[in-house]
Amino acid sequence: MKVSDIMSTNVDSVKTTTSVRDAAKLIFGRNINGLPVVEGKKIVGFITEKDILGRFYPSVEEYMEDIVHSGDFEEMEEKISEILALPVEKIMNLKPVTVKENTPILQAQSLMNLRKIGRLPVVNDKEELIGILTKGDIFRAAVGDRLPFGGEEEYHDWQVRHYDIVTDWEERLRNEIPDLASLFRKEKVKDVLDIGYGTGEHDIALAQEGFNVTGIESSSLMSKAANEKLQKLPEKIRRNLVFLNGKYVEVLSDKKEVFQAAIFMGNAFPHLVSNYQKVLKAVSDSLTPENSIIVMQIINIEKILTVNNRVFDVNFGVPKNKFPQEQAFFRFFDPKNKEGHAMLTTTVFDFDGKKWKFRSVNSTPVIQLDTEGIKDLLKKNGFNKVSFFGGKFLGPLFQESFNPKESDLLNVVAQR
Repeated sequence: MKVSDIMSTNVDSVKTTTSVRDAAKLIFGRNINGLPVVEGKKIVGFITEKDILGRFYPSVEEYMEDIVHSGDFEEMEEKISEILALPVEKIMNLKPVTVKENTPILQAQSLMNLRKIGRLPVVNDKEELIGILTKGDIFRAAVGDRLPFGGEEEYHDWQVRHYDIVTDWEERLRNEIPDLASLFRKEKVKDVLDIGYGTGEHDIALAQEGFNVTGIESSSLMSKAANEKLQKLPEKIRRNLVFLNGKYVEVLSDKKEVFQAAIFMGNAFPHLVSNYQKVLKAVSDSLTPENSIIVMQIINIEKILTVNNRVFDVNFGVPKNKFPQEQAFFRFFDPKNKEGHAMLTTTVFDFDGKKWKFRSVNSTPVIQLDTEGIKDLLKKNGFNKVSFFGGKFLGPLFQESFNPKESDLLNVVAQR
């Protein structure tokens, strides 16, 4: 693989006359460590964070000539404005390391390691800047792109540290639990099975309503978070709750209990990309043969793609330790890929009180289900009475009819 296959052609650069201040704004704003310096199209230098910071400190010669004043770091801070006003050409590296577009990527990686740099300008035969290559580009091409997408378990392991921050549980439970409790009492449900319980909030709330709840979660970190909450609950509530961790079909095959209801909340069912039919069959087999219920809460991806321009939601929250000061969560869906799955991507940003910075991003495939597909799946497992309800995010579950263009959620109640 050549450099031209993976380099970025949308390159930020500065001129020799650009101020160090403006170059620093680009470096920090783009979250990069340096910029090419050009005259016309030709690269003539490179300026890095190290070059800028290096001007704040005395050289060995300056220190030896005037030890007292060269050690006055407070005075140095006062000169920062002077340094930032300098043109880039005063502090840039005049001999930037570059590569050609036909250079093999692993050769470029060796050059980066040898010179201890993280970004390489890519030039043509005229030494004109045509692209930029980073260690991240090489890693993704050589390693990342060869890895399969993580499944539901891996994605939720990553998401656990943000899960309770991004969700307004107080409002959500206030609207959803009354509908679930009312349905279960009407159908004389006592024992509830929850598949993909996350950090356990729905199950705790249902246990507080008097139901016996057994949750199964494939993510070990989600399960750990839920069980930590469990230990802090009163004994009379803990008696009604069990949080298990493992692969859904395997755990269910070992269980002897029979449940009257099963729930898949928070889009849990569409996340079961690799084995959703097997899980549904195992869940069905764990329910009473008659008078049992399955409830599914499914994100209406059709509306998100066609009406919301792919945006799922944007949320803000404060971590428990208040570091960073605030976090932002941007989630969006991509349309069905060649495997027939939509893609959910979550991006996290940190705010330190002054600026937002990128923290991390992760994606996971999800099944895009419509009402007919869901009905067929449920009927194959003996659930011939299937009802569909619409809902808003954080709103009631069963108070309105489903509209593909207006409902945020497709809420399903299946009975047999």
